[in-house]
Amino acid sequence: MRIIIIGAVAAGTSAAAKARRNSEDSEIIIYEKDTFISYSGCGMPYYIGEEIENADTLTPRDPAFFKSKYNVDIYTLHEVLSIHPDEKEITIRNLLTDEVFTDYYDQLVLSTGARAVIPPIKGTDFKHVFALRNINDMNRIKDYIDSYHPQSAVIVGTGFIGLEVCENLKNIGMSTTLIERLSQVTPGLDSDMAVYVEEHLRHKDISVMTDISVKEISENHVILSDDTKLTADMVLLSTGVRPNIELAKAAGIELGVTGAIKVNSKMETNLKNIYACGDCIEQFHVVTGKPVYRPLGSTANKTGRIAGDNITGGNLEFRGVLGTGIFKIFDKTVAQTGLSEREAHELGYDVVVCHNIKPNKPDYMGGKEMVIKGIADKVTGRLLGAQIIGYEGVDKRIDVFVTAITFKANVEDLFHLDLAYAPPFSTTKDPVMYTGMILDNAIHNGRALMTAQGLDELIESGEKYTLIDARVVKQYDKNHIETAKSIPHSKLRIELSEIDQEEVVVTYCNKGVTGNAAQNILIGRGLKKVYNLSGGQMQYSKIHTKNKK
Repeated sequence: MRIIIIGAVAAGTSAAAKARRNSEDSEIIIYEKDTFISYSGCGMPYYIGEEIENADTLTPRDPAFFKSKYNVDIYTLHEVLSIHPDEKEITIRNLLTDEVFTDYYDQLVLSTGARAVIPPIKGTDFKHVFALRNINDMNRIKDYIDSYHPQSAVIVGTGFIGLEVCENLKNIGMSTTLIERLSQVTPGLDSDMAVYVEEHLRHKDISVMTDISVKEISENHVILSDDTKLTADMVLLSTGVRPNIELAKAAGIELGVTGAIKVNSKMETNLKNIYACGDCIEQFHVVTGKPVYRPLGSTANKTGRIAGDNITGGNLEFRGVLGTGIFKIFDKTVAQTGLSEREAHELGYDVVVCHNIKPNKPDYMGGKEMVIKGIADKVTGRLLGAQIIGYEGVDKRIDVFVTAITFKANVEDLFHLDLAYAPPFSTTKDPVMYTGMILDNAIHNGRALMTAQGLDELIESGEKYTLIDARVVKQYDKNHIETAKSIPHSKLRIELSEIDQEEVVVTYCNKGVTGNAAQNILIGRGLKKVYNLSGGQMQYSKIHTKNKK
């Protein structure tokens, strides 16, 4: 059997390796139009920022490695021009010699990846304007920095790559400005979590501009949509990626609703003997079952392995994605998985959310706070998504949430997880367990939560309400929500007569725990419409600090 794979980065080489493990007799050939193969794209920002000293560590495998270990022939600088499914042939150009020739296959795998989206902005062709998608891009950026020593950079877009490059440019001494056309950074996060990222960026002396776009790039400036001019010795376009589907489309391979190649769970396309994997394909979401496009290196490796297994008689099947992502921004970690609150609302879920602010381990062991946002379905109690911003231990918690959502856990299940505990690693009840407890209380035990946005809507609605600050008077005097009444938790039972039992009552404290205790008292005394402010004063103040900027 002759297997041809188009593309030799994460998915293509993973497919080849798995196919070889299954079949020693098959011929396996990979055509790659680039010069580098099987590289670690996620490490590129850290080479630009000199945290990684040797670029070779990002490209540890070359064609000779795959030939010696897997007996796979990889031809770099060979561009596949067309696919002829009826003849089971492809046409290839050798980019070194310009020779055009044909090859035949029994099984064909497309792992053509994705390319950076270059927005239609005048000036993107200047030599100081870059995108970062592959090793050649990385080398061009590094060579430019080493040759011209730019002092200022503008990064357009605030996704993972944009923020990682931002950190690394700042670390090598460049003043950096982030431009985002949306009203928040990190578009994948909900806005009430993105505020923490933006605050941290500003704390690190990064200039952040949201709700604005780039109109033009000149030799020394970036001109914004409001005609503001920013000095820019270097510009990075981090405005997303688009699947490379032109080859597939021309061959009659069906595309999905997201615009990427449509495949089934075995990575089969609509054409017999043609498979696809990696960043060029559409996936489906574990929670909803609906098509999504979430190009990530981890998914590319997984789908490549599945394709390689099935072309050699295996039966591996893809089980979907949750859109899990994690990145570092200076000394903070940002992670998410599953549906955001925004997505859950758009899909018609009756959503309950909580903001759980807890340390990753006890204070006496140097614990630092993490903010966990949990998103759940009020009707079924199923956990739908989670977002975390913190320091050490964020990766551990997000992976627990990933596992729970994948296996369709309900919020009450989180409390019953037998998680590892010792003071250097966790609190006795882990923040994951607390998140489950808060959501369980909200959904099943009548301890309703109100978000900062919900409180603002209540205040503006004209409906009568009582807002109780349950903290001590000293904390109230330092800062409080404008319409709040100070009734410390310790005095709430005494001053109960001051509360109109027919009104909506909202309690709050610094982060939510004492607010919940006050809520319990009021519910225990017969009040029917009592809410606790999710995340307390801390969460509410973050939202309003952002809105005042």
